[in-house]
Amino acid sequence: MKKHVKFAFIGAGSVSFCPATIVDILQNKSFVEVEIEISLMDINPEPLELSRSFCEKIANRMGRTPRITATTDLCKAISGADFVITAIEVERYHYWSQDFHIPRRYGFRQIYGENGGPGGMFHTLRNLPPLLEIARMMEKECPDAWMLNYTNPEAKLVEGISRLSNIKVVGLCHGEIIGRGQLSAFLELPMERIAYKSVGLNHFGWFTKIWDRETGEDLYSRLREAERNADPLAQWDEWALPRIMLRTYGLWPYPGANHIGEYFAWSDSLLAGALPQFYHDPVADNLWQSAKKPPPFIYSFSSNPTNRELFTKHTDDWKNSFDSEREITGSGEYGIPIAEAIFFDIPTEIGAVNLPNKGYAKDLPEGMVIELPAMVDGKGIHPHPSDVLPTAIAQMIAAQGAIHKLVIDAYEEKSRNKLLQAVLLDPTVSNYYNAVAMINEMCDLQNGILPELNW
Repeated sequence: MKKHVKFAFIGAGSVSFCPATIVDILQNKSFVEVEIEISLMDINPEPLELSRSFCEKIANRMGRTPRITATTDLCKAISGADFVITAIEVERYHYWSQDFHIPRRYGFRQIYGENGGPGGMFHTLRNLPPLLEIARMMEKECPDAWMLNYTNPEAKLVEGISRLSNIKVVGLCHGEIIGRGQLSAFLELPMERIAYKSVGLNHFGWFTKIWDRETGEDLYSRLREAERNADPLAQWDEWALPRIMLRTYGLWPYPGANHIGEYFAWSDSLLAGALPQFYHDPVADNLWQSAKKPPPFIYSFSSNPTNRELFTKHTDDWKNSFDSEREITGSGEYGIPIAEAIFFDIPTEIGAVNLPNKGYAKDLPEGMVIELPAMVDGKGIHPHPSDVLPTAIAQMIAAQGAIHKLVIDAYEEKSRNKLLQAVLLDPTVSNYYNAVAMINEMCDLQNGILPELNW
């Protein structure tokens, strides 16, 4: 067994994933038995330095002695790495607000715009080039390493990396955990009691079977009865859409309205919080002239109550995530458990991974990146074969598979025409003229961060 493990964290200034992931590594009972090297890399020196300082202070508090380095040099960061963790984004809410507003201006019925809809396509085209740069550097500097990717849009990016590079990559997300929490609430059972099978698309997963681990009882009939008896307005902005989909298709989707609703048009009538997302007054606010002040963001009315204060003092809230004096908590994500299972050859069940479909789901397109449970050990990640989905669900997911392929084609061929094909295939499309105008405006607005795309 190797006595030294190297983690390279690319996007180490990420407040969403870096601090908690570092805690995951340092708390892990297996990795504490070997020499740990953590190489932090970010293109922005300020959060990178905060991250380095946080890691050192947390390690000291925990009595750990990892080797911690920080660099803006990608090659140096990943050289000899066993695992490369990626969580990258540039001016996140600045560009997300464009992904959201511009398609809607042209009549596209998309919500959120992070992973699905035309917003998700442009999000992919911004993040695919830097992730491929990392992948190609990995091919040279650590060809046997795994990329553990947290960057969205997971499915499209992992498919692009799998198709255009030779590295081992898996996409990771906690949406399935959120979904199990919802089942737990309706069934009034602890999450650990609920066994399940699932399959689908990242942010559009489906529990095909649920049962009680202790009694073996099938829990779907109980879930349907509980859903019918539950208050119809409880957590409405998150749960109304999944509840309607349970009634319509017979299965429970995850993780919640904002995400699953990105993949079809009729979701907008079941998410009130879509209206104030990235709120601004276009007369008063010259919105995208500066990345320094993105519009205020609301995820949903369920998670962001509207009783906000009229005036709040601006603080660098993101810096608080790197406060080493706060309570030490891990992420609850699957990245480090996967690394542990592979490095130490410890067979481990993982609730959800994003990998190309290689016969795991017979009713979904071959090669399309899908999300499903897996067993992980020293030989790699082994997804479990899935159940057959209802025809309507399988076809909704299959359409997204075609969109994945076309968006990656658009990047590879530098083609706005291939992107147009993807946009016209998307369920939220309004009409041909709007699709062309939307693509042109987005390419102009995001010029400099998008790859080259020509008609």
